[in-house]
Amino acid sequence: MPNRSEIPIIILGIMPTLWPLALRFIKGAIHGAIILPMLLHAAFAVVIVVLDHNIHDLGLPASIIPSLSIVVGLMLVFRNQTSYNRFWDGRNYLTVIITCVRNLTRSFLANSHRSPVTDRIETERIIRILIAILYATKNHLRADWGAEIILGTAINPSTGNATLTPEYSDLLPKGLYGCDDRGLGLVLQLTFFVEQYIKKGFDKGAFHAPQASQMQVQLNTLVDAYGRMETIRLTPIPIAHLIHQKQVLALFGCVLPFALVDKMDYWAIPVVSLVMFTLYGIDGIGSQLEDPFGYDRNDIKMDFIVEDIRSEISVLLEEWKRAGQQGYDMFVGKRPDSGGQVGNLAGVNERDKAQRMVTEVVPDRSSFVAAAGLQSIRASP
Repeated sequence: MPNRSEIPIIILGIMPTLWPLALRFIKGAIHGAIILPMLLHAAFAVVIVVLDHNIHDLGLPASIIPSLSIVVGLMLVFRNQTSYNRFWDGRNYLTVIITCVRNLTRSFLANSHRSPVTDRIETERIIRILIAILYATKNHLRADWGAEIILGTAINPSTGNATLTPEYSDLLPKGLYGCDDRGLGLVLQLTFFVEQYIKKGFDKGAFHAPQASQMQVQLNTLVDAYGRMETIRLTPIPIAHLIHQKQVLALFGCVLPFALVDKMDYWAIPVVSLVMFTLYGIDGIGSQLEDPFGYDRNDIKMDFIVEDIRSEISVLLEEWKRAGQQGYDMFVGKRPDSGGQVGNLAGVNERDKAQRMVTEVVPDRSSFVAAAGLQSIRASP
């Protein structure tokens, strides 16, 4: 068991490695996306230095650099700040959806503990739909539509071909047909089943009016957060800003050799390369963070977060079923597993077992741990 000083390392997802971050150039780094423009500016600097030495003096006053650098700096700061705000807002809205699913799951299970068998079957169906909402949100933000239209497949929007077997196909209601082709997202479609369940529970007396009202608020909050995430996904940074930023950055890189060649001679080549490496790196980071819901290493770890919540709700569901069968309260009495570990539940795979080995160290298994602390376990070193 690690001591308390080791827990922040696990939460932040920074596991001890042989290589410090300053020496990492592949996994998690932006270098692959910026190497080409950096080499082009370095080659241009070589041409300027050679021409300055052998043909004609091409030097320009160094005083032009501060004027351009102010403009470049302001544009890069705006780009990165805007992109990181999108990343942070996307993560917060995902947490809101997870919190609403947790609250609804807790309320549904707690209020149907002594229900008849038919009502318990309906409750389990709705809990599975709540889990499916998380998967549907993730896939909708990635434009992986079609899981509910062709059972067992997801459709790549660019090719129209099946890409994978969706991990949540067993969670969807039987006979469900999708309306993605008509503009209705699966997330909103599934919330109708949840609202109908709340209405039926209120009519039967399973929920009193304030309780049903709170459930409705949770459902509305979930849809609101989903809409805000959709806004982030569908509203890119204006193209006029991106075009001007790229042009200003390229112009600065082209002027820089002329301003440095007189005083630095051949040393202007590596200096230009380092400066452009820094500037294009900042621009590349902003480009990756602009859409935080994809598959890049620096994007939100939505796969791991959703899998963790599925495991968590599966534990609640199995405990609810066990307590109902034996007539006990939930989490009271002898645990159903003998080894002290959570048993083999629906949706728990080998990656989730590795996840549990890490999260046992942290008392509060929040979604923040799933998003940040578990990526080092599931990613190759």
